[in-house]
Amino acid sequence: MKQLMKLALCLAALPLAACSSLGGEDGYGLGDYLLVRVHRVNVGDGGMSVVAPRPWNERRRSILFDDVREVEDWTLDGPILDGISFVSGMKSGRYLIRQRKSADQQVPKFRSDMTPPEIAAMLESLYRVRGGAVEFRTLSLQPRPFLGANGFQLDYEHLDSDELWRKGRVVGAVIDGRLYLILLDAARSHYYNASLPDFEAIVASAQIRR
Repeated sequence: MKQLMKLALCLAALPLAACSSLGGEDGYGLGDYLLVRVHRVNVGDGGMSVVAPRPWNERRRSILFDDVREVEDWTLDGPILDGISFVSGMKSGRYLIRQRKSADQQVPKFRSDMTPPEIAAMLESLYRVRGGAVEFRTLSLQPRPFLGANGFQLDYEHLDSDELWRKGRVVGAVIDGRLYLILLDAARSHYYNASLPDFEAIVASAQIRR
């Protein structure tokens, strides 16, 4: 955890490309990031495209999600402080993370007939099982158009084992049996509000690539 906090402080103080001390055994080298410029880009497995209002940084290895090709993570100030994740059309029967079938705690698989409350419960279990959340609060769950479909917006906050409160917003929809999501999760103090305008602009720009 000390290594993570050191990384967070470095990333908060400087742009990612300036953190020349990163790398080595802590596993957070500069090679873990790709600059996302201000133009339309494909995310996840290419099933969705978005435009960011300013440069962000694509994280090659996810912290919360794990090696799922439909998922892509971005960060602005460092993965401990803020992040946007994309799910670009996950098929029914797939999991948001890879997990052992023998594990005591399981994140449910996505099903094409899931309702917004069921998807919200799936995401809560993701934060509790993989993210280590010791407290999770749903602030609101409401309908919201997304990608031309009847989608939903979930607002939440959670307290993690590092004693940091984080806040998040998810905008998503199930379209043709596939799950599309854009998720913002950031430290509740300052970083969430600072990232929210970018998140909303990215959501507004999102398009399905058919």
